[in-house]
Amino acid sequence: MSTEQRYVPAAGRAIFTPLYDRVMALTMREPRWRPQLATAVLDGLEDGDVVVDVGCGTATQAIDLAARRPGVRVTGVDGDPEILQLARAKPGADRVELREGDATALPLEDGSAAAVICSLLLHHLPPGPKRAALREARRVLRPGGVLHIADWGRPADPLAMAGFTALQLFDGRDGTHEHRAGRLPPIVKEAGFDEVATTHRLRTIFGTLEIYRCTTV
Repeated sequence: MSTEQRYVPAAGRAIFTPLYDRVMALTMREPRWRPQLATAVLDGLEDGDVVVDVGCGTATQAIDLAARRPGVRVTGVDGDPEILQLARAKPGADRVELREGDATALPLEDGSAAAVICSLLLHHLPPGPKRAALREARRVLRPGGVLHIADWGRPADPLAMAGFTALQLFDGRDGTHEHRAGRLPPIVKEAGFDEVATTHRLRTIFGTLEIYRCTTV
């Protein structure tokens, strides 16, 4: 299988990759939820702990985490070499280990991470790879580790439904239909997580963004 077949570019289509950060800032209300996610990820971690940002894109979240807690080791993994090139050019990227890799076969050892982040990744993946990526997140987490997910949930109202329908025209229905139906939390549990709690919900122009805290024993 070719590299192009194994990953979805961070912007959905490679032609839009150079515009990724700008589009995210304009449409996703990042200042509202990314700091909340960072606080949740770093809560309880100690110096030397490893955080893995899967599907890190241009490493916005990973670089912020490394800046907030220099003692925590942050690794960003993405399958798109072009987006990683943009990430490496950002201020602060030298504090983050950036690796090219597939979410369904992470280049990391079992139990090596205290926390894993999947931010706006899972809705790009068809049902089979989505479940494989969640199992990989579970594999690399140490006992008691936490998976943090920021992704689309069931649209909260007709206006959110209309926005999400527009998103599906761009991102496709294969990976998004389970999110539209509110099926992501039980899918996460099927991957081996013991509890999935929805900690935040946020309206965006493309629908309802939800943040989940997924714990292991």
